Order: sequence, then structure tokens, then C-alpha cells
Amino acid sequence: MKLVLAPMEGLVDDVMRDVLTRVGGIDLCVTEFVRVTSVLLPTRTFMRLAPELDNQGNTQAGVPVRVQLLGSDVSCLAENGAKAASLGAPGVDLNFGCPAPTVNRHRGGAVLLKEPELLHQIVAAVRRAVPPEVPVTAKMRLGFEDKSLALECAQAIAGAGADELTVHGRTKVEGYKPPAHWDWIARIRESVDIPVTANGEVWTMADYRAIREESGCDTVMIGRGLVACPDLARRIAAGGSAEPMPWSEMMPWVLEFFRMCRQKSGEERYPAARLKQWLGLLKRTWPEAEQLFEVVRREQESEKIENILIARQVK
Repeated sequence: MKLVLAPMEGLVDDVMRDVLTRVGGIDLCVTEFVRVTSVLLPTRTFMRLAPELDNQGNTQAGVPVRVQLLGSDVSCLAENGAKAASLGAPGVDLNFGCPAPTVNRHRGGAVLLKEPELLHQIVAAVRRAVPPEVPVTAKMRLGFEDKSLALECAQAIAGAGADELTVHGRTKVEGYKPPAHWDWIARIRESVDIPVTANGEVWTMADYRAIREESGCDTVMIGRGLVACPDLARRIAAGGSAEPMPWSEMMPWVLEFFRMCRQKSGEERYPAARLKQWLGLLKRTWPEAEQLFEVVRREQESEKIENILIARQVK
């Protein structure tokens, strides 16, 4: 059994990965996508999205972070996959699931699920370019408009030499709207001979147990559910026996996150925006997060917000 923190553009960056893996229970992370067009990207691009490469590809907590690539240029993806591996990435992941319209318009992400042969070519080329000891993995949705090519796409990816496949149980058109079709993940798992990771609509211990039972997968990837409830992974790792984290224990992590965002960007609005974004998800778990959101929602000055957070530590 493994638990993977999902890559989510604009949400699960290096700061969020660092905090969540230190809370505990996460076995593996994947970066936000590195957009590949038609050039070999400079080292600084990889380091910006995966600063963990400076720590042997691990977060501070020692959790490996695979580098995810997004694009459709076969040779260029292969070249950049090889570079990611040379920089110390513990794995190279290929994004065939991003639903963002801008990404899809530029022939990236989920739109590639209309072209199973291209998926095969991309995976095969990257697998040839990356050293055999470095895993090459992929993440897909169930399709673009519908699920008619789901099995064909999964088989194309597996047949091209991918080491693992993560399946988000929705199509691009379905976006993040419940439900996720875990039964389709089971169908895909039964149709390929590589390990499959189940992903989609896991918010609670009950959801985790249900997706494992319905999909038959040992490994589960969770995104928004872990951001909204950072101790969920820890409780899953403990078999459900651990008590839920009280807000008094969560609050220092909120302050830590805000301080790290301040260190990451000199832009005054960035830390405030990231904090409010996170509180917007945390309030699903703790009513205190919604109360804090109301206190800071109109504040933009980092110093004032940090003082508010510090004052809240002692309440």
C-alpha cells in the first residue's frame, strides 16, 4: 500500500509538498507539470518547479518527488525526460490528464486521450531516453468527451513500457464533478499488466477504503482531499486508528506554510493569495479555518497577516 500526493497546478507546489509530507503519511509526490514545447528546457525551469532536485529529489521529510512533463512533441519530451533524470529526478511522469482548456488547446494533457497511438509513441520515446533504473510513469483520465477509448489508451501506455499508470476516474468533460468512476479504474487495472494507482474524489477515510475496494488498487493518489485534510494521509498510514488532528495542531502548519510562501516570493500579494486558497479548502475539515479566512480575507499586507496567525497560535 502506498499513498501518493497528486500534482495539482497552482495548488500543490514545492511549499505545499514540503508541509504535507512533514505532516506525514505520504509515500510519493509528483510535481506540477513542466510544460514542454519544442526545446530542451534550461536547468532553471526544472529547479523552479522541482527545487527538491537540490535535495536528491526528496522533500525535507525524505519523500521522493517525481518530475511531471506535459506536451505532445515526442522527441522533445524524450529529451527533457532524459534531462530531468540527469538532474536527479526519482522518476519521470507524463501528464495525459490535465483538463485545463488552455493546455488542451495547445495539444497537451487530456486532449491526447483522443490519440492512443501518440500516447504510445510518447511513452516509448521517453522510456528509451530515460535510464532504466528511473521509473517512467503516466497519469490519464478516462477520456476526453467520453470513456470509449479508456482501455485502448491505458493499453497503449502500458504497452509502450510505462512502469506505472495513475488513473483519475473522470473524463476531461467531467472535470472534478462528483462522482469519480472507480469501477472504470478497476476495468483499466484488469486490462494492463503494470501497477495502477487509483485517483479521484477521496476526501475521507471512508472514501479511501471505498476506492481501494472498488478499484482493486493497492496505491491511491489524493490531491484536494489531502490539501483539505493534511492529516488524512497520516491516519490512512495508521490504518485509521489515529485520532483526527485538532485545529490547535494544524494552526502551526498554517503559519509555517505562510512563512515559506513569503520566503519563496517577494511579491506582497502572493503569500496572502496562497494562504486564502488553502484556508478555502481547510474549512471543509475545520470550522476554525473558515473563521480565520474571514479575518484575513481583506488583508494583503504580509506582516499584518503573519501577526494575525501568530496571535492565533495561543488561542
